[in-house]
Amino acid sequence: IPRRFTVEAFLALDLPGSKLVAGDGPSRRALQTSYPQAQFLGTQGSDALAVHYASADVLVFPSRTDTFGMVLLEALACGLPVAALPVPGPLDVIGTSGAGVLDMDLRAACLAALEIPRGKARAHALTFTWAKSARQFLDNILLAKSSAPWPMTARPGLFR
Repeated sequence: IPRRFTVEAFLALDLPGSKLVAGDGPSRRALQTSYPQAQFLGTQGSDALAVHYASADVLVFPSRTDTFGMVLLEALACGLPVAALPVPGPLDVIGTSGAGVLDMDLRAACLAALEIPRGKARAHALTFTWAKSARQFLDNILLAKSSAPWPMTARPGLFR
């Protein structure tokens, strides 16, 4: 996976404010050394994550390969706008809802997401139900089995 689609890509971005990284993995120590200005929180429980989501300005989701992205819904449920790449997962959760910004230029997505009202993010999260998620999952399977291109990924630019 190219470096520009990883947590390292997020850490290297020139953005205002602080950068917090929740989670753990084999690269954590090296990332802490390379990016001492970032705060590495390690593994967080759901209550702690909710506190971090509530105090953050934007959830940055730099992955190109995650699927549905439950973390996106968790953030939205806390009223936290999302900045992500326009790939499956973020497209399923954010799409053109205006609750986040999807752009191959992650910095541009982050800066634009700062302008999204928290209420809009929260309202979008409330539209998700188990039935809607199951229908979306089945639709994606049918789409993958067909020869049709994946929606929106072929379009360049910014999705809001």
